[in-house]
Order: sequence, then structure tokens, then C-alpha cells
Amino acid sequence: MTDSLYSVSPLDGRYGRRTEPLSPYASEAALMRARVRVEVEYLLALADLEATPLSIDAEERDHLRGLYEAFDADDAALIKKLEVSGHEEYEATNHDVKAVEYFVRHRLPAESEASAWIHFGLTSEDVNNLAHRLLVRGAVDDVLLSALYDVRDALETMAREHRGVPMLARTHGQPATPTTFGKEMAVYAGRLGRATGRIRGATDELRGKLGGASGTYAAHVAAYPAVDWPAFAREFVTGLGLEFEPLTTQVNPCDDLAAVFDAVRGANNVLIDLDRDVWLYVSDRYLGQEAVAGETGSSTMPHKVNPIDFENSEGNLSKANSDLVFLADYVTTSRLQRDLSDSTVKRNIGAAFAHCLIGYGKTSAGLEKVVPNEQVMRAELEDTPEIIGEAVQTILRREGQEDAYERVKELTRGREVTLADFRELFDDLAVSESVREELRGLEPATYTGVADELVDDLD
Repeated sequence: MTDSLYSVSPLDGRYGRRTEPLSPYASEAALMRARVRVEVEYLLALADLEATPLSIDAEERDHLRGLYEAFDADDAALIKKLEVSGHEEYEATNHDVKAVEYFVRHRLPAESEASAWIHFGLTSEDVNNLAHRLLVRGAVDDVLLSALYDVRDALETMAREHRGVPMLARTHGQPATPTTFGKEMAVYAGRLGRATGRIRGATDELRGKLGGASGTYAAHVAAYPAVDWPAFAREFVTGLGLEFEPLTTQVNPCDDLAAVFDAVRGANNVLIDLDRDVWLYVSDRYLGQEAVAGETGSSTMPHKVNPIDFENSEGNLSKANSDLVFLADYVTTSRLQRDLSDSTVKRNIGAAFAHCLIGYGKTSAGLEKVVPNEQVMRAELEDTPEIIGEAVQTILRREGQEDAYERVKELTRGREVTLADFRELFDDLAVSESVREELRGLEPATYTGVADELVDDLD
């Protein structure tokens, strides 16, 4: 049954169109292709060793590399068939990596002498650890980071465009020293920029191993004791674009993968914070939303334009973070030299990334629809004159008024005040006329410090 309405997961059903960019990295076919790549490149590396009698000419090399470069749905189906039911002279392997080995052997030219050298001295984890990391790097660098950069760019554009729009701030949910809408968006753009840098750094540090069944190169050394197999493994792994991990059990310690998951979760936390703040700004009418023709906001209240993109993003990113925490905790442990429980867990990396991608897309879509309502923001500032109290008491402290804080507190705390009330206070102060004029010039809408200039701190 291929109809997406019958998919078990919304990632392949309702959200299938949104998660499709991850298919080349997160699908089972993608894992098959990556395994074929590792097997083929390893076979060619063996042929380049002087110690082995294996020789592969240029034509056969092109053919072998074509197995993964031109990998298609028929190839994936054949590997699955080799695993599940068998094919021609091959019985069912019931082993996904062995099926890949047989696939490469099956596709060798008839005259090739390379069959015996496919998967030579390897354990399946040698292939899997490299394949998974190649896919994780591609998924994160090519798909997730690209989507995060789009969000960051949108935030920077909003920050610069609305850098001077004054807005009441709230600390502890209460009216506080004003800011500007642009500066607040710049805060998120800056945070997200740093978060993406941490992600990029984590993917650059992904590490691969090729040490055999217990990480000792025992089978390799038994066959060719004179070969420096750790050096061979280092060259092979780094040739795939990964850092080399020399000390392992059968399992490549997954601290590097955990670092990637943690870094992605950090970016998600920034966006969850943003989603919630924008939701509140919409609720306060600081932000208006463009209505989409034909879209229904509520099944019973026709007037509503709901901030559903930000709600959807928050939900998906929260689900992603739950999965990423589980993955980071789970994949870094393995009983003694190897147990297989991590194998099925790693198949869910793509699902976690898919929830991330949905969330990033929803945040981007939401940001495209919101517009600052400057009139509402200014009106609320005018209705909250007590927020200049901070400036008043600070200027009075500068002038040596020891009871400055207490006098402003007596005037404003728990009371509704007006600018006229402040001016009465100013008239009673023992200060120079120039200071009194300075105090009279304070207004909520202009009490924003250098908020607009801070936007330029975005790199």
C-alpha cells in the first residue's frame, strides 16, 4: 500500500512532501547506497596495497564506482531481495550488510577476480559506522543547516528592517524597559548563528573506524602481518572525509554522533524559544498575520488567523529534541565489545532529523506571514509611562540623590501613573533646571538605549 494516507508515520504521510529532501540521507535505500560506497572504496584501497595480489584496472574501477554513483531503486530492491528471500545462487542472508556484499559481488564483471576481496577482514560495523556518518553529515550539512540558514537570514532581515521600532519589553511577564522589535529579532539571529556554527563544528568532527571485530585488526594482521593496517585504516577513513578513530571496540564510540545530536538540539531550543515569543507577540497584537486566501483559522470562529506555523514548529522541534536526547544517550553505550541494540536505534536518526526539518520550515513560513504592528506597540508604550522610572532614578543617582530609587518606587510601584505624575515629582526635586528638563524629556517610546545600533553587531 503506497498511499500516504495509510502511512504509519506522519513523516511519510501528512508531512511526506516536507521531509522528502532527507530521503537521499535518511531512507533505507540511502543507507544501502552508502554501504555500497564503503565496500567499493575499500575494495579499491585493497587493490592499491602492494601486499595484496588484487589488481583492478581503470575500466573496472569505473564500473565499481558506478554501483553507488548510479545507485537506483532497482539496486535497492535487489539488495533487499538478497537479504529477505535470496536471488539466483544466493540464499537469503537475513543480514543487511551481507546482502550488500553479495550485491557488489553479483554486479562484478564476469572476468573479475575481486570477489574474494569484497569485505575482506571487515566486520559489519566497519561498514555501518562509516556509512551512517557519511549520511548524518550529508543530512545535517546539506539539508538541516540549509533550512536553518534560511531562518537565520529571515531573522536578520527583520532585525535590520525594524531595528528602530520601539516595543515594550516584559521581564517576568511584567512591563519593563523598552526595546526595539528589530533588536529582539537580532538576539535570535545571533543565537541561531552561533548554534549553526556549533553544528558545523560537530559534523566536521565525525570520526570513523576500520578495526575489525574487536578493534584490533586481528583478521587483517593474520592475513598480512607486514602491513601497517592502522595506517591503512587512517588513510582510508580520512579519504572518505571523516576523522579517524584509532581506539575502538567492534563499535565506533558514538560520542561524535552524540555531539551532533546535542548541537542540533541546541539550535532547536533557540527556535522553540523564538516560536513561543512570536506566539505571544501575536497574542498581544504586536505582530499581525497575513491571512491566506481560503485558509480556515477555526472551525467555529471565522475571524481567527491563528499562529499555527509557530505552534506546529514548536511541537515538531520538541518531538525532535526528545528523540535527539534519546539518541545521544543511547548510541554512546554498548555492552562489552558489541551488542546490536544500537542498530535499530540508529535507523531512527532520520525521523529525528525529519521533525527538525518540518519545524524549521514552519518557522520560516510563519516569519514570512508576520508584520510588526507599530501602532499597537507605540500605544502600549504610551499607556505604560511607569517604565521610565528606571531612567529617572538612574539620572537622580548620578546627581547624588541617595533616595532616588525609593522616591520613584513610592510613585510607581503597584500604581497607575502618568507622565504628569512624573513631572510633579520632577518639580519637587532639588536638582538644576537643566537636569529637570532632561527628566521631562524622557518618554517610553524613545527610552530604548542603543537598541537599534546593536543590530549591527550581527555578523
